[in-house]
Amino acid sequence: MTRSLRLIWSGLGAAAGLAMALYLVKPPAAPLLLASLGGSSVFLFGLTSAPAAQPRALFGGHLGGALIGIGCFQFLGDALWVFALAQGLTLCCMLLSGTVHPPAGANPVIMIYTHADWSALLQPVLVGVTTLAVVAFLWSRLVPGLSHYPVQWLDRSPPSTIQDPWRAKP
Repeated sequence: MTRSLRLIWSGLGAAAGLAMALYLVKPPAAPLLLASLGGSSVFLFGLTSAPAAQPRALFGGHLGGALIGIGCFQFLGDALWVFALAQGLTLCCMLLSGTVHPPAGANPVIMIYTHADWSALLQPVLVGVTTLAVVAFLWSRLVPGLSHYPVQWLDRSPPSTIQDPWRAKP
């Protein structure tokens, strides 16, 4: 497959995945809750081999970020400092658990902003992420010679441990 056909195929896949996720979650009831899935589609269909695109990071990042955002809102409200706290906690959680998925970094902010309750973890977050992953799985197998999604089910993202930024470089 030529580079241009691969580019078109990736774009169509991202559009198909996001369209299916939005259809199943039923906007306009929750369109903002799925905003981070647009970024996820870039990883799944354009950066298929990246550790941040693999299921561990995709599911762990989205569910973890949403859980932290919902918990912070439910227990602390929606003050400015709660947004900041939830964002910091989400980053630390992703780094420590090896589930860094950059688009999912938006989830705590989205959950607090929309005053989401616990049910948002299932619908729209889990339904949306699962739909996107299933479409990526199937889409990557329709054309011979493409990288299949996922490349590694449990790849850590980032692949290495947190580096000490104050340590002298060799």
